[in-house]
Amino acid sequence: MPPHMLERIARDADDPALRDRARRTLALSSAQAADRLSLRATTPSPTEDFVPNRTIHDALHREQLPGRTVRAEGAPATGDKVVDQAYDWLGATFDFYEAAYRRNSIDGAGLRMISTVHYGDKYDNAFWNGEQMVYGDGDGVVFTEFTGPLDVTGHELTHGVTQYTANLEYYGQPGALNESVSDVFGSLIKQWHLGQTADRADWLIGQGLLAEGIHGIALRSMKEPGTAYDDPQLGKDPQPGHMDHYVDTYRDNGGVHINSGIPNHAFYLAATAIGGNAWEKAGRIWYDTLTGGSLAADTDFAGFAAATVQTATRLHGADATETEAVKQAWTGVGVPLEANG
Repeated sequence: MPPHMLERIARDADDPALRDRARRTLALSSAQAADRLSLRATTPSPTEDFVPNRTIHDALHREQLPGRTVRAEGAPATGDKVVDQAYDWLGATFDFYEAAYRRNSIDGAGLRMISTVHYGDKYDNAFWNGEQMVYGDGDGVVFTEFTGPLDVTGHELTHGVTQYTANLEYYGQPGALNESVSDVFGSLIKQWHLGQTADRADWLIGQGLLAEGIHGIALRSMKEPGTAYDDPQLGKDPQPGHMDHYVDTYRDNGGVHINSGIPNHAFYLAATAIGGNAWEKAGRIWYDTLTGGSLAADTDFAGFAAATVQTATRLHGADATETEAVKQAWTGVGVPLEANG
């Protein structure tokens, strides 16, 4: 959840209870983000034993983790919608990474997939804390349950993939890339699950998360950054889609949830230019770039762009249409490619 949305609610919402919940969500989210960043994952050896191992816990609206175990791997549905959604979306994410890239869970070595639902009192967020997923139920006025959109789960679990691979810093442009990579694969997981080609996908993140009556369609749009919402309680979507509108700010760790719109749009342009199933070619280029070991933790937009072009060249050739699509995508959002030589 972008903090600028919660900050707007905390400042301007008419309902004092909404303002209080937004402030509490901001405080909890900040603490959890700090905990996540303090963890340094050790990359284990890959395995070929592709068997998911899911456990869902219920926090019972408290703020202690992990909570009471309510569903384990292979157990039947519980009848609690959010418990069963969390279980299903862990499975969909596991299946995607196995089918698309032969990755075995988040760490590549069969990491247990743990989720806690019903966290806090109408908590307005979902997050990966470095070890597990955590979901709030939403306040029911601005946000619905955070287990709802598959791409939200895919986004957060991909923070785990990044943690175990490139481990991009969470500030400025590396942080915006960290957020963008999560949006890219969150969207691809949804597209894979629905069997959608690039031209049929909505390219929205968090579609369905905004409650009825809120003027918006999602948290972010990769197709048209800056158009996902425009609501009195949330403000207007501030994401740029081009470097001409890059936002220099100290807030939100240097604008990681805002400027991620630029690399998001670059991926959209590349994927739609290449066509077909976006996870197969464009997604493979981004995945191999993320996991290939060539990225420094402080990689900026230009460095990541150069790396994707190098990956596309390795996979498809220097003169291939796929490589040209990647180049044109970065040029299209104003990110220079001089680093390619």
